[in-house]
Amino acid sequence: MTLSLALEARDVSQLPSRRDEDWRWTDLRGLIRELPVPSPEASADASGPFGELGEAELLVVNGRVQGDLGLLNVAEGEQRVVRLRFVSATQATSHGVKLTADLKPGARLTLLESYEGLAPDYLVDADLSFRLGAGARLERIVLAGDDAEGVSVSLASVDLAPGADFAQTVLTDGARRQRLETRVEHPGQDAKVRMDGAYLVADRRHADLTTAVTHAGADGETEQLIKGVVADQGRGVFQGRITVSPGADRTDARMGHHALLLSDRAEVNAKPELLIFADDVACAHGNTVGALNEDALFYAQQRGIPEAEARAMLTEAFIGEVIDRIVHDGAREVARAWAAERRVG
Repeated sequence: MTLSLALEARDVSQLPSRRDEDWRWTDLRGLIRELPVPSPEASADASGPFGELGEAELLVVNGRVQGDLGLLNVAEGEQRVVRLRFVSATQATSHGVKLTADLKPGARLTLLESYEGLAPDYLVDADLSFRLGAGARLERIVLAGDDAEGVSVSLASVDLAPGADFAQTVLTDGARRQRLETRVEHPGQDAKVRMDGAYLVADRRHADLTTAVTHAGADGETEQLIKGVVADQGRGVFQGRITVSPGADRTDARMGHHALLLSDRAEVNAKPELLIFADDVACAHGNTVGALNEDALFYAQQRGIPEAEARAMLTEAFIGEVIDRIVHDGAREVARAWAAERRVG
């Protein structure tokens, strides 16, 4: 059961529901009783959140590609920075899109990916596939700016060759329902994965960051850091699974999820998992959910900082560790500005 299948068949019974273990906190079938009509052709004139960063832009409006798909295919030894924008431009409509990116051996791609909701009540599915050749490197920075009444699902499937390097940072403030999922096939053999994310969720918004990494061979590395801040009646979901398959010896895999609850009605559901079927590994995971540090808040107020401003400063500092790990300088500054604009608390 997937949103993609439901849209293709125009059948709500194909929607995932709480009966599906991986979807129990992001129930779509219980929310959507009837699929919205297919989205019409539309345009998007304004620039996206990454402005003019990079050499080129690939625009997808209401599921229709406007631009050169070849931008996602990077030749051996080539370097490229591309803005990839997914825009939902019409109210009460639905659409899906499937894209593939192919990085040849030694290629370098920085992907500045954004989700932009310009109207309410849409239903959208994005299915992305990334193939990285030997020694290739992809840094994917995602800003998810869906409308508060939108429903958005994105699935990124990543297939790594030996020696490849995949780095990802996903930042979101949620939607009516939103799920940003990443699945990585890790070969070991000196390939490296960094998968980070942060959610800043307020009002009644919902953000779901789900990840799965499968280590199939020896000598692989995965590092993951997810942080969240939830206020009002918002809900944050993190599901992270790292599987170390038989024979994937000397795997180094570390996962951390840490969240702050700024309201008695805010909710965080977290399920970090390590499934280890190999020997001689270094694997660890951590998960914490708590309140803002009252001592730090009192300290700031004693120095004349108003409470609201002090709370905003502390939450920005809390997720700042995630943003600081972004390699691309321009994207890192855009991400900092994004976080500053979405203060919660």
